[in-house]
Amino acid sequence: MNSKYLFWLLTTVLLTTAPSVEAQQAKKVPRIGYLTIESPSAFSTRAEAFRQGLRELGYVDGKNIVIEYRYAEGKLDRLPALAA
Repeated sequence: MNSKYLFWLLTTVLLTTAPSVEAQQAKKVPRIGYLTIESPSAFSTRAEAFRQGLRELGYVDGKNIVIEYRYAEGKLDRLPALAA
């Protein structure tokens, strides 16, 4: 087989398979950080309402979105560390 023909054949194969490799890359999952001064128990009703609103928009925590909660539990001095 002619080496020039082999080169073009390999180039064509590589170029035609490249898009399928790209399509298989993992999709990034959106992440929401929720920082509150309250404790988890005081925030639970609002947290559920927040998750329900997201579900209505098609987002389900743990499936196509991740929500990370941080609670300062009434201590303002904890907020900077929790935000970091």
